Formats: sequence, structure tokens, C-alpha cells
Amino acid sequence: MKVTPTKLPEVLLLEPTVFGDARGFFYESFNRRAFLESTGLDLEFVQDNVSRSSKGVLRGLHYQVKQAQGKLVRCTAGEVFDVAVDIRRSSARFGRWTGIALSAENKRAVWVPAGFAHGFLVVSPSAEILYKTTDYYAPEHERSIVWNDADIAIAWPLDAAPTLSTKDLDGVPLRDAEVYA
Repeated sequence: MKVTPTKLPEVLLLEPTVFGDARGFFYESFNRRAFLESTGLDLEFVQDNVSRSSKGVLRGLHYQVKQAQGKLVRCTAGEVFDVAVDIRRSSARFGRWTGIALSAENKRAVWVPAGFAHGFLVVSPSAEILYKTTDYYAPEHERSIVWNDADIAIAWPLDAAPTLSTKDLDGVPLRDAEVYA
């Protein structure tokens, strides 16, 4: 596995070793020992989630203020533009973002640690996301930062207005959000 830090160094791009031939391909989507050796992170994942969405659906920017979740995110069908935003007030990179194309074709994954808001935009006709989390979903602690916050200024690859959930329509700007110390 190849691991590359992004412009937010705690957010890591992971590229698996893929074995392919005329029959197809094989790769380990997760191996705890290889993950530890490649990243230095000894994590316990407690929940796997799958999300399927249509083109133009934007989900995020989500996080939990308690039971903060680290997320290992992979796109298993289609393609998404995946985003992480540093929302640790004590961080020198507070409010900065990074975006990565994840697709079934490129087989990449991204590690989004606790302390970061996460979201993605579906850029293919549809996409399926699989993500592992380091803590359980706790809806009472979930928060949403508005996707188009001008202070964060994410360059979403949009060709039309995104499709949003009510929760995401009600997202707040980072300056008003409950964030991490």
C-alpha cells in the first residue's frame, strides 16, 4: 500500500497494490497490519457504512462533536470528489480543506481522522461509498457545516446546483459551528 499525505498532512491518500490479469483484479481493501505499518496508526474500526447516491448529490460536511469518528473512505462504484476540512480550532490549518477523487477505477481510499468534517459530491451517474469508522454513529452528536461556506471556499466540481438533504441544507457556517478545541 502506498500512503501519501495530502495538503492536510493528517488526511492520508491510500493506494492499494492491485494484482490484475485477463481475469480481472484483486487487492486488499483493508489489512490492519499493513495499515499500521504504512501509516503508523493502530486503529480499531467499529462500524462499516455504505452509501449510494446519484450524480450531483452532495453529502456533508458531517462530523460528530462527541464520539468523534475517524473514517476510512473508499468508492466501490462510480466516482466522487471527497473532501475533508480541518475543524480543530487549535490547528494551524483550521478551516482548510483537501479534496480527492475516489473511484472504483482508481481504487484509492482516504483516511479522514477525527477532528475533520467530511463530505463528498457524486460526479459519475451514481456512486457507492464504503467507509469504516472508529466510533459508532451518534445522531445526537452529529453536526453539519454548510457545503458552500465562503470562508472554507471548497472548489466543488459542480456543473449544476447539488442535491442536498434537509440536514445539509440546514448546515451552519464554520464560524458558527460547534468544533473541536
